[in-house]
Amino acid sequence: MFFLTTHTEVPQMDSKNSSHCERTETNPTILLQKSIILLLSRWYALQMAIENQWAGSDSLQKSQQLAADLFSLFSKSKALVPIEELENLLYECMLLTFNTEIEDGSIEQVAEQLFVIHEEYLLRQSS
Repeated sequence: MFFLTTHTEVPQMDSKNSSHCERTETNPTILLQKSIILLLSRWYALQMAIENQWAGSDSLQKSQQLAADLFSLFSKSKALVPIEELENLLYECMLLTFNTEIEDGSIEQVAEQLFVIHEEYLLRQSS
């Protein structure tokens, strides 16, 4: 099992970081998908797991499945998914799929950012 304990900062998905997606895409569903992929691509712990193939030779496909699972969860949910549920989903995925225990605080950061992405998606869907 791999442990990632060094604190790594996950880049925030604020208006500066996500404005490119917003300027080029107005479809809320496509924007949701792109935002999830962008966030996961910036998550150092997940990228280390992919690069080092901690989930085997299909680590990249497994990370893409995580993005697809999050997209499915968000696009089907009419209410916000609680941050704790997102944290548990990410923790279980990293532990069970990538055989990696993340102790650097990044799971909580990514979960919070996913929560915001989902909230923005729901707002766009209702307008």
